Amino acid sequence: MGFERLNQIERPARIRTEVRMEVQELLSPNAVVRSLRTTSKKHALQELAKVAARFITVPERAIFDVLLERERLGTTGVGHGIAIPHVRLAGVTRVMAIFARLEKPIAFDSVDDEPVDLIFMLLAPKDAGADHLKALALVSRLMRDGELCAKLRGTDNADALYALLTHASPAATAASPAA
Repeated sequence: MGFERLNQIERPARIRTEVRMEVQELLSPNAVVRSLRTTSKKHALQELAKVAARFITVPERAIFDVLLERERLGTTGVGHGIAIPHVRLAGVTRVMAIFARLEKPIAFDSVDDEPVDLIFMLLAPKDAGADHLKALALVSRLMRDGELCAKLRGTDNADALYALLTHASPAATAASPAA
């Protein structure tokens, strides 16, 4: 049996052992804010901390302080009206998300200097490591979809927002290569 025969043997395709994360693992329907009234970046983070405190045992002030500290490192305003604040926080047991559509766009020190009207906040355990990065990559890919963002901006119904975010996730993640 020479090389010719060996080359005819079918080799198994590379098996992916990576488990794909989905938006519904991070975001619950009651963690969607349909029309957040806020006047500034600081106020938006404060309001999001208040929402997050309903889901975890960490005090609102502690969440807010960590969010502010993260923003001092560099803006989480990624451009095109989108911000993705993300922090690791003691007392959080799993990666979770809060999504808010703002009533009016606000200045957020975004990389493109455009005001923000869509915020997808991620909270992760202090030791989350790869899960935190997977969630951040998932949300980044999802929010890069201009058509999805237009639909999110076009509704103020919380159930519709949740449906758009969770139904868009498989297509958004399938279209991009594994990290």
